[in-house]
Amino acid sequence: HPTNKIERNMNATKDKKKLLFICLGNICRSPAAHAVMQKMVDDRHLTAQFEIDSAGIGDWHVGELPDRRMRKHGELRGYRVNHPARQFKAASDFDRFDRIIVMDEENYRIITGQARTQKEADKVVRMADYFRHHASATVPDPYYGGDRDFELALDLIEDGCEGLLEELVSNRECEPFDTHH
Repeated sequence: HPTNKIERNMNATKDKKKLLFICLGNICRSPAAHAVMQKMVDDRHLTAQFEIDSAGIGDWHVGELPDRRMRKHGELRGYRVNHPARQFKAASDFDRFDRIIVMDEENYRIITGQARTQKEADKVVRMADYFRHHASATVPDPYYGGDRDFELALDLIEDGCEGLLEELVSNRECEPFDTHH
């Protein structure tokens, strides 16, 4: 076991927990989840232990900023939802990431369908698996909705990210840092 905080930090940097959030187009739900999880990790002084990214199943929005409505609703909660869209690449993303977190059943079916092995398929998890305060089975796509739909998506994403981070910390997959400076 590392004997001091500096050694722990060095080991944590080397063994980052790599999380990839997925939705259909990478302009609403997954970039919001990316921003929410990044802020939660940063607020807990765990930044060096994580690599967080997001991607879409389709290529329709590659290179674009997230939907302006999600950027606005995220900003009201203190999140910077500004990750340019990219498409999921099975050939490299399954190797690169430890967990691939999808927003709904269609995402789950499509992404697990691209897995080459059971080990890759096992990396794919549903955001809803980490909900602690909501009974929803998915994070519904707010794209065709209004303000309430974007707020609901963020409520669910915050719940799921909190549950996921709690699990990673309690499983000792990341080292809680001493926040007393």
